[in-house]
Amino acid sequence: TPACEVATAAVFSHEHLTRNSSAIKMADFLAGRSRNDCEPITRGLYAEVDTALNWLEKFAPARMTGTGAAVFASFDHEAEARAIFEQRPAGLDGFIAQGLNSLESSSGGD
Repeated sequence: TPACEVATAAVFSHEHLTRNSSAIKMADFLAGRSRNDCEPITRGLYAEVDTALNWLEKFAPARMTGTGAAVFASFDHEAEARAIFEQRPAGLDGFIAQGLNSLESSSGGD
């Protein structure tokens, strides 16, 4: 996460925000077959987010959460994620988390 706060209202009210995208299915999102319409706007308004995404994209496909400012990428191995996290530029913070890439409930119930 870069050291900036994104004003969600500024992103959603931006004249260049795409407002007619078709809905996506969760399976497509989890498979990386989707886009974040807010990303180009946020990248243009907040250089810190653009810089963070450009840096992370050197290692893996990077994405932005919601309107930002947090960014993330998926790695096959925790050790790889930790090694890259340790190389992060000054001004970026974050954490390593294990993702759950399943639509099935882990509780076994309804």
